[in-house]
Amino acid sequence: MRPTKAVIDLDALRHNFSTIQKIAPSSRVIAVVKANAYGHGLSKIAKALPEAEMFAVATPAEAYTLRRAGIQQPILLLEGFFEARELPKIVEQDLQIVVHHSPQIEALANFKTEQKVKIWLKVDSGMNRLGFKIDELPEVEKQLATIKSIAKPIRIMSHFASADDVNDGFTEQQLEAFASTTKHLRWERSMANSAGILEAKGAHFDWVRPGLILYGCSPMIGSVGADYGLQPVMNLESQIMSIKHLKKGESTGYGRHWFAEKDTVIGLVAIGYGDGYPRNASNGTPVWVNGRRVPLVGRVSMDMLAVELGPEHNEKIGDRVVLWGKELPAEIVAEYADTIPYTLSCGVTGRVHMIYKGKRW
Repeated sequence: MRPTKAVIDLDALRHNFSTIQKIAPSSRVIAVVKANAYGHGLSKIAKALPEAEMFAVATPAEAYTLRRAGIQQPILLLEGFFEARELPKIVEQDLQIVVHHSPQIEALANFKTEQKVKIWLKVDSGMNRLGFKIDELPEVEKQLATIKSIAKPIRIMSHFASADDVNDGFTEQQLEAFASTTKHLRWERSMANSAGILEAKGAHFDWVRPGLILYGCSPMIGSVGADYGLQPVMNLESQIMSIKHLKKGESTGYGRHWFAEKDTVIGLVAIGYGDGYPRNASNGTPVWVNGRRVPLVGRVSMDMLAVELGPEHNEKIGDRVVLWGKELPAEIVAEYADTIPYTLSCGVTGRVHMIYKGKRW
């Protein structure tokens, strides 16, 4: 069997959840499990978090998958609904929805139901993505108050644009705008995403919404999860499948993007962009092999990549390789690939074997 696998540590997941609770002790936790739980396995991750008071997903299909898996906790649809015809099933499945633009309000006003719809109103505090502008809030409040299908009280939320950068004062501007605009409301509030939980303590409010930090990575610029007491949940691993000796001046891989500066030895590893390893990872990207970091060399192929072991190496075929995880933080790999750790775990493809360890549900 091809040795490429993603080892998912459920004990590390629960450790991270507990760490989040300690960082935001007065807040309730909405565990964000959209995008297949950031590539970690939607249903299995949710089942491993019975302490989570709510889960958040992006699409109704993700929510229905959780319900079919037996998840009973409230589920929040972060993008709300897209068509009015979705509402009956949303109510049937007891989902909560984010309302972020006027067509959703119109659909709710025309929706006839005996079971009330639980909604979160999204306010745009400056990110200019989803949500009503702050100056629209008074009128939106009036509209929602007249809609019989909506459960009361409503909850309200917003989202940070640059909380991952502690030197960006815009985070404080957004927080002040949201806090001052909503202070007259007795609604429960939520604003802190992963970065906000770690570094914007004033934004914890009633609910926090951890995503990336649940999985052990840091969203903060220039840091790794361990800096905040987090543990990587995913270890992406493979093995050395071949070892080759190269002469000075020889190249490896498509396009000949790397040349040996001296006589050396390379190892071919059974993983590539077909498995989700970033094709644009540059020469020198660290790869963990047998207790040391060695550099990626040449262009990543669909099914394999090469690392320089050096002329004095001790490695052999079958030796374990870690592409990111406990031995090598994903944040470091992401920087070399000019991306973010979110895209690494979300990009792991279906042909990678998923192995779960730790206490089960």
